[in-house]
Amino acid sequence: MKKLVIAYSGGLDTSYCAVSLSKAGYDVHAVSVNTGGFTSTEIKTIEDNAYKMGVSTYKNIDAIESYYDKVIKYLIFGNVLKNNTYPLSVSAERIIQAIEIVEYAKSIDAKYIAHGSTGAGNDQVRFDMIFQTLAPEIEIITPIRDGKLTRQQEIDYLVENGIDISWNKAKYSVNKGLWGTSVGGEETLTSEKPLPESAYPSQLIKDGEEKITLTLKKGELVALNGKTDSSEKNIELLNDLASAYGIGRDIHVGDTIVGIKGRVGFEAAAALIIIKAHHLLEKHTLTKWQLQHKDYLSNFYGMHLHEGQYLDPVMRDMEAYFESSQDKVSGDVFITLKPYHFNLDGISSKHDLMNAKFGSYGEENKGWTADEAKGFIKINGNQNKIYQQVNSGL
Repeated sequence: MKKLVIAYSGGLDTSYCAVSLSKAGYDVHAVSVNTGGFTSTEIKTIEDNAYKMGVSTYKNIDAIESYYDKVIKYLIFGNVLKNNTYPLSVSAERIIQAIEIVEYAKSIDAKYIAHGSTGAGNDQVRFDMIFQTLAPEIEIITPIRDGKLTRQQEIDYLVENGIDISWNKAKYSVNKGLWGTSVGGEETLTSEKPLPESAYPSQLIKDGEEKITLTLKKGELVALNGKTDSSEKNIELLNDLASAYGIGRDIHVGDTIVGIKGRVGFEAAAALIIIKAHHLLEKHTLTKWQLQHKDYLSNFYGMHLHEGQYLDPVMRDMEAYFESSQDKVSGDVFITLKPYHFNLDGISSKHDLMNAKFGSYGEENKGWTADEAKGFIKINGNQNKIYQQVNSGL
């Protein structure tokens, strides 16, 4: 038989692929990649359903640590928010999922890889580019895209083949991961409608205010409220804490890889708090020119990641710069959580460049004399003065 690995989520599209490919004579091996958001019960349900679809084996790969080390860490270092809004929750996940799936396919000597993407979205690009780059010898099969199938056609086929799982479409599609949860619905297909409160998976259950402290070491979140843990675990704990206040909700509008505009809701309490807290600490500990160059590199890094260009060596180049820039980004960030928003109260760091012994901005000068200030200002403005005088009256 023809050995095939399928990227299996347990949803309608990948279930259709599993059944149809099994019946077409492929030896189907289903793989799910856990990048956060799966409970053990959910994993067991996905596994049970996979075998109902006729797969030979099912494997769930825990990639949470890998996801953090290879991607999330650099999204934090770069303070990456696509279009100044979106922390790249889903697009970042897909890269790691694709890498894990293709490596597994090679490990079992599979000659084919299948995924359930349609021809209209971003994921087809991300999966195909990773697969064909890392394993050009493996053939990619995409039944939904190639067949231009509708949801109803998929449901009818599964029912005809004795698959009695309910495929009633939920009003909202929710994709949960370590770095955030995306939410899509009929409102996000429009340009004017907001998502209702009920669409978000986390509901407001706390009021008032709560003070928290994030401790960062070389840019990584190493402790929450003084308790040390791994960065990925701290992200999970912070998300649980902050999502109870309804923090981290927004709607992202951006350009898809295939050239159309897209709109999606998301909930990413931990991601938004960490990025903003990290950026504040950087503003205290990095130089003016470090901050300036990080800004445009972060924009490039986020765009390339979103577009599926993770394997291009330029990404390793930018990651090396980000890593170097974090050498002094250590300290505590003090935050106040409130319903639906948070405040960055301040920081404490031994690397804080806002050091009183050099003077206080707008108040007290300890580093130069009045005459030195006058000379600096005169020279600093010299080129503008020359330009204006040469060109006045022309």
